[in-house]
Amino acid sequence: MHETKSNRTGFNSVFGGDYTFFGLLGAILAVYLLYPFVTFFAGAQGNGISVADFTRPEVISAAKYSLTTAPISTAVATAFGVPLAYFLSRSEFRGKLLVDSLVILPLVLPPVVGGVLLLTGFGSFTPVGQVANSLGLTLTDSYIGIISAQTFVASPFVVITSRAGFDSVEEYERASRSLGKGPVETFFRVSLPLTSGHILAGVALTFARSIGEFGATMMTAYNPHTMPTQIWVTFISRGVYATLPIVAVLVTFGLAVVVGIRYSGKSIGVKE
Repeated sequence: MHETKSNRTGFNSVFGGDYTFFGLLGAILAVYLLYPFVTFFAGAQGNGISVADFTRPEVISAAKYSLTTAPISTAVATAFGVPLAYFLSRSEFRGKLLVDSLVILPLVLPPVVGGVLLLTGFGSFTPVGQVANSLGLTLTDSYIGIISAQTFVASPFVVITSRAGFDSVEEYERASRSLGKGPVETFFRVSLPLTSGHILAGVALTFARSIGEFGATMMTAYNPHTMPTQIWVTFISRGVYATLPIVAVLVTFGLAVVVGIRYSGKSIGVKE
């Protein structure tokens, strides 16, 4: 009790509260993060950007390609990523460290490196690419190329968050198994419902990352243009503020994902 009173009347009192000192330090980063948003949108208003710019054909086209590929990439990552997360959470095997590292690796690699790797595996002149071409499928510069790039870069999010959820409910699974329930029934009736918040957060992050993917997509599918690719093309041809319509859409999507995750965080133990 004495120590608490001393803290309140000593060093911390200089800053007006127990945590104000940390808040002042953190405010520097917060202001740094906010400042570019303010300057960009304020500058765009003064550079002749109008509502009509949001309906330009290239903006509509880029939005269409992004919004039709990102859900597919997210679905593919979820369909295979959640089982992988569960397997990694419950199993021990030789080479597990390697698989763990492989799952995380796309997060730390520059996306353009991911694009280079995908080209060497699925490009038009690779064995896989040639087989696909013979079947009438184009794996690069196509919808498939966009989806493959998005999935490669974004899938780790759903695996990592889902695994964190599965790790946290293992004791409930043991209780279910002790009552005679099998592993599959336990997964669907116990594990999956209890980790739904983690999985949904991972799905949201995967979708947002897919929508915003640029580097790998530039390498595997420069055409057709997704929204990030169109931002680059517009920046080169018309300047930074001309990118406002697509930037505004992506910022809105990003904000919606962040708010959604914070909301769902209440169900996965994240304190407000």
